[in-house]
Amino acid sequence: MHSMIVLLAQNVPEGRVFGLDMQTIVSIGIQLFNGIILAVALSYILYKPVKEFMRKRTEKIQGKINDADSTMAKANELITEYDQKIKDINKERIEILEAARLEAADESKIILAEARKEAQAVKERSLESVSKERKRLQEESRLYIIELASLMAKEYISENIDDSAQEKIFEETLARLEDTQWQS
Repeated sequence: MHSMIVLLAQNVPEGRVFGLDMQTIVSIGIQLFNGIILAVALSYILYKPVKEFMRKRTEKIQGKINDADSTMAKANELITEYDQKIKDINKERIEILEAARLEAADESKIILAEARKEAQAVKERSLESVSKERKRLQEESRLYIIELASLMAKEYISENIDDSAQEKIFEETLARLEDTQWQS
């Protein structure tokens, strides 16, 4: 090895670190030309397919985001609709109770006891009906919201999040849904 270094050092002209002759310059030029040709060929062959792949992927993700947004908007509309129905039921219950009270006040002393019983029965039926309807609407709303949220979260999580992060988000979402109290 030492003898080869000595031999190479003898071939170098005095005062220079290495020999920069015509053959070295031509060799470097050919290598640069080959590198440029390779870079141009690879960019021509690979640029369009990679760009097309990325464009399609971007469109697919944007489509899923748009679908999730529209589904969320529909869910919010249903929530608003069910809240309005619950408010209307409460107003109707109040009106029924008020009518029963006025009717009972107008009755004579003889019919007063019977009217009170009747008003109480109407009140109980309406409260029971309202309570059942409210529970049914709340349960339907809750199930629908849970179903929509789980579908959106499943799609989003399956594409963007690993298993440990997915489990953490699921637990947090489940805790929030359990803590949610319905408006009356």
